[in-house]
Amino acid sequence: MKIIEDAILRGEKTLSEFDSKKVLEAYSIPVTREFIAKSTAEAKVFAREIGYPVVLKGSSSTLTHKTELNMVELNIKDEKALEEACQSIEERGKGRIDGILVQQMIRGEREFVAGLIRDPQLGPCVMFGLGGIFTEVLKDVTFRVAPLEMEDALEMITEIKAKKILDRFRGKPAVNRDLLANILRSLGRIGLDIPEIAEIDINPLIVHDEIPVAVDALVVLRDRNGDDSYSRDGR
Repeated sequence: MKIIEDAILRGEKTLSEFDSKKVLEAYSIPVTREFIAKSTAEAKVFAREIGYPVVLKGSSSTLTHKTELNMVELNIKDEKALEEACQSIEERGKGRIDGILVQQMIRGEREFVAGLIRDPQLGPCVMFGLGGIFTEVLKDVTFRVAPLEMEDALEMITEIKAKKILDRFRGKPAVNRDLLANILRSLGRIGLDIPEIAEIDINPLIVHDEIPVAVDALVVLRDRNGDDSYSRDGR
């Protein structure tokens, strides 16, 4: 895949969120609609095309902690707010970002995490669990070795402790389990097809109506000397 090849040639350890989602999209994983803006004027054009409200994020292949670094502005409802958000992100990200991600604002009360890791013995393994701010606290996750059959992926979905939120929830329809299972199967295929990828982290995977959508994503590349580990603070 050219995105991966180009990143390796540049010596990058991770892909930007935008490029990470391009990898996911190539495997039919639903992602947010988004564009990279190089100026406030461009951001305005893209926001109008997507439709307000939008999300703005600082964009860079080295920026893996956008929220902690205050590089994310949510629920931007008009051009005035967009101008202020662009200025704020550009000031905080000076020298660290190469553009501003203008992203569709996805709303949903159910957040999951999905991803891929490489086990030294087992190879590519798919992960699924409760996402958002609860991922590290509750550690409600499950794993399977790739490749995944449909039955494997559906079993994963029902193994988490919070599985009841997959059903009808606060007046919202049940999550489309087949689509969610296919996302997990696609992650397994990526791991098998692209050995240059060490890890994929989709968090959150937000359920909008019944459809799971990758709202944030990070692809970590394998080190050329074979070390798959990477610290997300860039060290």
